[in-house]
Amino acid sequence: MASNGYPTSRSDPAPITGIDAATASGCTVFHAGTATGDGEVVAAGGRVLTVTALRPTLAEAADAAHEGVALISFDGAQHRADIARATAEVRP
Repeated sequence: MASNGYPTSRSDPAPITGIDAATASGCTVFHAGTATGDGEVVAAGGRVLTVTALRPTLAEAADAAHEGVALISFDGAQHRADIARATAEVRP
């Protein structure tokens, strides 16, 4: 997940919600462009979060990770919906 304007510009810090929900769904969330302020995690610009999941197949893992992304939000959030999906389609 990246902030609005990535990669050409930076956006203002924005509170992030849903990280706990994504983790509870079985995803692992890695922080990159995050910071803390007033007791909350905020998107600080650039590449903000990476969401991953382990499942029995690559296709199931890709679907679970994308479902985890859907649980997370912050102003200006953007993500690529194609990551891992093309690879999952060519694997048995």
